[in-house]
Amino acid sequence: MITIDTASVEQTAARAALAVPGVEELQPSLRHSLADAATYIRRTFGSRTPAPEAGIHASHTPETNAWHLEVRCALNDHRRALDTARDVRESVRAAVSSQLNAPGRPASVTIVVTVTRITGDGAPLHHVAAVQ
Repeated sequence: MITIDTASVEQTAARAALAVPGVEELQPSLRHSLADAATYIRRTFGSRTPAPEAGIHASHTPETNAWHLEVRCALNDHRRALDTARDVRESVRAAVSSQLNAPGRPASVTIVVTVTRITGDGAPLHHVAAVQ
């Protein structure tokens, strides 16, 4: 049986999502934000830029070989948010499917893309949308 590391799935998904035109960054979840805040308090200097995979959360159910990925991203306003979110979903699905599908045991993959922010030429527009 092949064991797949959740962190490597999140890294693959992050690279795929960031490659989609219109994606500015991946937004860390509350869990990652709190961990970063605690780490920041302990540090005096250093980068505050979260790792891209902080915007991805992957979970796996071994009994059914089902994967659920949540992608949180901030977009620019150069494309419709819906089109960009759909492209993110398909790009992530294509990237992780080859990693997750073992011979004789295909994985079921569900991907939810949440747009946390849309930035434009002016001030950021706060908007939340989810694509499943």
